[in-house]
Amino acid sequence: MTPDAFQAETDVSRETLDRLRLYADLLEAWQKRLNLVGPKTLPDKWHRHFFDSAQIFDLIPANAQILVDLGSGAGFPGLVLSLMGVPETHLIEADQRKAAFLREVVRETGANAEVHACRAESITDLTGDVVTARALAPLKRLLPMCQRFVGTDSVVLLPKGQHVDDELTECAIPANIRVDRTKSRTNPDGSILRLTGWV
Repeated sequence: MTPDAFQAETDVSRETLDRLRLYADLLEAWQKRLNLVGPKTLPDKWHRHFFDSAQIFDLIPANAQILVDLGSGAGFPGLVLSLMGVPETHLIEADQRKAAFLREVVRETGANAEVHACRAESITDLTGDVVTARALAPLKRLLPMCQRFVGTDSVVLLPKGQHVDDELTECAIPANIRVDRTKSRTNPDGSILRLTGWV
């Protein structure tokens, strides 16, 4: 996928695409000294990482103001969603070197995002309208992490791969939580889980 093909799929503005291009350039530069993404995925970064993150944007409620991204790593999906227009984004990443990369991208692109260089467990006063996490942990471990950051009307959006059914079976999801699945546009075996109904 090229940047222009990404724009055609997502309908982002030219200005947003330019900022995402800058992000992609920084990813390439930092990848040489820091393993931010799988090396084999880098040549196809616009499809594997940028579009894979961008497809989540359509599932975010229109009135959402605050997004919390757990285990942000190289910034997928949180930083992409921030650049696409989420008003306030919090990127939580315990790895100090990856957090430094995220701060550099935020500074260079002007993203409205704050980087928290710490473990999610150490944050006690942050609630997101939307909570995301990509390739962080199995659902059984991931849901308790997400619950720290949800309010009554929060939406949790989790891209998952081919083992999503196994993860759902292993995870005791409370009866009040509604789970909807959207087919991934980048992975034929993947889904995006949308969890609502938090109390």
